[in-house]
Amino acid sequence: MTILRDVRAEQRFEQGFTDADGQVRLVFADYAVQGDTRVILHVEADPALRGGGAAGRFMQSLAAHARNEGLKLQPRCSYAVLWHRRHPEYDDLLA
Repeated sequence: MTILRDVRAEQRFEQGFTDADGQVRLVFADYAVQGDTRVILHVEADPALRGGGAAGRFMQSLAAHARNEGLKLQPRCSYAVLWHRRHPEYDDLLA
């Protein structure tokens, strides 16, 4: 697993995870900026990572990043909405 990166020029958070074959693959979230809020528009995991929990670990990293940076999150993507419902410990981050 690599450190979560905020690729501001592309309005994308991304993080690499190692798949079963030892290849580093990405999980990413496209976002829109609204002041200190990041509207999470789309979360996607490389197909080789699906079903292994990488997207959930990515969301935990994203939440930790938001907390450290003083950002709020507004999930719009169905996966991000569901993840936040399952993790009320991060409700303080919701816009």
